Amino acid sequence: MTFSIVARSGSAVGVAVASKFLAAGAVVPAAEAETGALATQALANFAYRPQGLTLLRTGVAPADVVAGLTAADPGRAERQLGVVGTEGDGATYTGADCLDWAGGTTGPGYAIQGNILTGPEVVAAMESAWLAGAELPFPERMVAALAAGDAAGGDSRGRQSAALYIADRGAGYGGVSDTSYDLRVDDHPDPVAELGRLLAIHETLFGTPDPATLLDLTGELAAEVDALLATAGHSTLDRWAGVENLEGRLVPGKIDPLVLDHLRTKAR
Repeated sequence: MTFSIVARSGSAVGVAVASKFLAAGAVVPAAEAETGALATQALANFAYRPQGLTLLRTGVAPADVVAGLTAADPGRAERQLGVVGTEGDGATYTGADCLDWAGGTTGPGYAIQGNILTGPEVVAAMESAWLAGAELPFPERMVAALAAGDAAGGDSRGRQSAALYIADRGAGYGGVSDTSYDLRVDDHPDPVAELGRLLAIHETLFGTPDPATLLDLTGELAAEVDALLATAGHSTLDRWAGVENLEGRLVPGKIDPLVLDHLRTKAR
């Protein structure tokens, strides 16, 4: 019922998933910073998530995590599982009773798997997109792989949900969380495209400003910003940015062009 990629990039680990299933993001992914990530699908076993992360945390290799989880599970013939750790290859498992087409592939830092797919071309397209996207930021690369699988046929029953979950130490909101991305499309006619739209919004609101593009907040620009803030009904840039959820893009004495464009649009 699902296709997913579990992957690692630098210190970040995560899962991207799509399915003809309500809220797959609430079922499939699990990830922990400096530990690893996994996807449980087909007849998903929720216990795989905490048990798998515990094994990864203690240094068990992904292939051995898969072997251990499935060996202890009497329902393993109907399960599908992908696991990635902090180093080495990913691991994938497809039970003998998973509905066709079902299978997966692995490589350095990734595991891709799916069931009830239109065919093996879905997994192949995802792997090709993942390998070709090495220059992309990790979340965009994950969604690109998911989109490639969707374009190749995806879930043979249709579309409903998609999700992206990434963990990285201290990379979450305000630097006080390890969950850097937790985006879910629970019920939508084109969930992978919608997930891409949400990712773009996430980058606008929570992305890190590029120091090379920052503008000095002095002279005529400072006067313009003050006038725009007054038009928008705010006394300071800090207060306005807090209302617009752009506080993470503020830099003392500077202004991010994205923030400036947004302020100009709002003031108009």
